[in-house]
Amino acid sequence: MLGPTSHSYFSQRLRLHYVDWGNPDAPPMLLIHGGRDHCRNWDWVAEQFRHDYHIVAPDLRGHGDSQWMMGGAYNQLDYVYDIAQLLNQKQMTPLTIIGHSLGGSISLLYTALHPQNVNKLVAIEGMGPPPAMMQGHLDKPMKDRIHHWMDDLRAQSARLSRRYATLEDACERMQSENPHLSAEQAQHLTIHGANQNEDGTFSWKFDNYVRSFPPTGVPFEETAAMYRDITCPTMLVRGLESWAADPIEDGRVNNFTCPLTVEPFEKAGHWVHHDQLDGFVDKVKQFLD
Repeated sequence: MLGPTSHSYFSQRLRLHYVDWGNPDAPPMLLIHGGRDHCRNWDWVAEQFRHDYHIVAPDLRGHGDSQWMMGGAYNQLDYVYDIAQLLNQKQMTPLTIIGHSLGGSISLLYTALHPQNVNKLVAIEGMGPPPAMMQGHLDKPMKDRIHHWMDDLRAQSARLSRRYATLEDACERMQSENPHLSAEQAQHLTIHGANQNEDGTFSWKFDNYVRSFPPTGVPFEETAAMYRDITCPTMLVRGLESWAADPIEDGRVNNFTCPLTVEPFEKAGHWVHHDQLDGFVDKVKQFLD
C-alpha cells in the first residue's frame, strides 16, 4: 500500500508523532490507537477510508514514535489534551473519530468535552473495565488507591523493556497476544511497533510506564455522566471473544442520550478492526453514510 507521511507536533513540551494519509480537501477523520499500541495499527482501516476522508492517526504520548514523558504520570486527561492540541493546530474540526480501547476512551471523553467538534464517533471497546471491576476499585479508600499506584509505579521503574533476539521472535509474541492475527498482520504491526537496540535485539516502542494508571483525573462516575454531553451519532463496537463487558447488559448505554448504535462482532476479540476487518469496515461505512 502507498503509506502515509510522518509528522510531529508539540503538546505540553512533548514532541508527538502522527501520520497523515493525505487527501486534505476531504472531510477529516481521526484514528486513535489503544494502550501499548501505535498509529500504524490503523493502516488497513485507513486504506479503506483514505479516498473519502482526510485521515490523521497520532501516536499517543509514550507510544510509537512519540516522546516519552520524563516525570509525572500518563493521565487520561493529558491524552485528551494532546488530541485537542493536535486538532486545534491542524484545524481539523468538525470531524469523525474512530478510537480503540484506550483510544476509544479518549475519543469518548474528548467528544463529551467538545461535542460541537465531532460529527460521528466510533469507539471500539473504549469504555474501560466492566462496572463490577471498577466498583471493586472505587470501594477502596483513596489512600489505598494512591499507595497501590505508588507501588505499581515503583515496580515499573525496575522493569526493563523486554528484548527479543530477532524481529521474528517479537512477531511471534505479537501473534500470541492476538491469535486472530494473520502472519502478515503480525509482521506489519511488529515492524512498526518495535525498535532495534544497539546490541541488535528488538524491543517494543512504548514506555513501560504507560501500564500505570494514576488515581487522579475525572472520577469514573463523573466520566459516565459526561457521556450525556455527547450529541453526535455514536457507535460502540465490541468483540464477542473479548474480555470487555456488554454495555447493554450492564447498563452503561443508559449514560448516552445521543443516537446510539451497539455492534457486536462474532469471532473477534479486543481488536475488532483487526479480527474482522471487512465486517468492521462495512458496518462503519453504513454508520457514516
